[in-house]
Amino acid sequence: MMLKIQGLHKKYGNYHALDGLSMELRDGVLFGFVGPNGAGKTTTIKIMTGLLKPDQGTVTLDGRDVLADAVTLRTRIGYVPDHFGMYDNLKVSEYMEFFASCYHLEGFEARKRSRNLLEQVGLGDKLNAFVDGLSRGMQQRLCLARALIHDPELLIMDEPTAGLDPRTHLEFRQMVWELHEQGKTILLSSHNLAELSELCTDIGIIDSGKMVLSGSMDEIMERIYTSKQIMIRVQGQMEKAIAFLKDNPLVRTITICEKDIMVGFTGDEQMESELLKQMIEAGIPVCGFAREPGSLESIFMQITDHNKEKVVLSYEDESGL
Repeated sequence: MMLKIQGLHKKYGNYHALDGLSMELRDGVLFGFVGPNGAGKTTTIKIMTGLLKPDQGTVTLDGRDVLADAVTLRTRIGYVPDHFGMYDNLKVSEYMEFFASCYHLEGFEARKRSRNLLEQVGLGDKLNAFVDGLSRGMQQRLCLARALIHDPELLIMDEPTAGLDPRTHLEFRQMVWELHEQGKTILLSSHNLAELSELCTDIGIIDSGKMVLSGSMDEIMERIYTSKQIMIRVQGQMEKAIAFLKDNPLVRTITICEKDIMVGFTGDEQMESELLKQMIEAGIPVCGFAREPGSLESIFMQITDHNKEKVVLSYEDESGL
């Protein structure tokens, strides 16, 4: 199965939520979908799940237009939203059987499928509990069970662990991983970048309605190396060093703290060694030069930074004036 999005546009008045977004999900991936607030993640998910129509663009599953084929959309995709909704005076068993009926599962088959899923998500003993009396964590488990009632090939989850306590968060994360191990293709939207870097096989970063970086975690980890800052220590001639670094096209940011210069440098190891060589040849007294550890957070901050100017964030003049 291949989910392919091409050229999605969506405007709300004058606000361009999606601006030509394109992305792909390969069969069997656990895809982490991230971006700043307002980047267009929820709009994209609503379009993918048929809850919203785009102004322009296509969403296809194995070449079939799911926006024009509601049956394919309903049978092949499961959706866990970022909020549970209101279900007053409804028992867990009734909730599950209602959604089973939406997919033409009735009677014994519906009850068996519902109970198996409730066992799978740790709610096997809650059949007769009222839905609105469940904790936030239990409601999210129930929502996951409901999304799996028709055994979808693709599971789309929008911030499913938001608001969960640490233990429930870890347990929910384990359930997601187990579903992936069972062969489900999963798109997981989250703000927890550290978690996504450990859990996901693929990552996509959206910003201003466009996909700005996507690929397998191995590919992203290679990119992360160039997102790491270089710590450069100079013995005097700080102003000369700053001027030199500002002229380098691979230097994105410069931060000064006493004798240390923290440089956002986008070059690879070879370019890094060339930078050091050029600084020494320019007569800059470099006495320390090393990369800092990098992370998914560091590359996220770098590629979603809209301030393109090389700004010295802090600078203490050695003269003391």
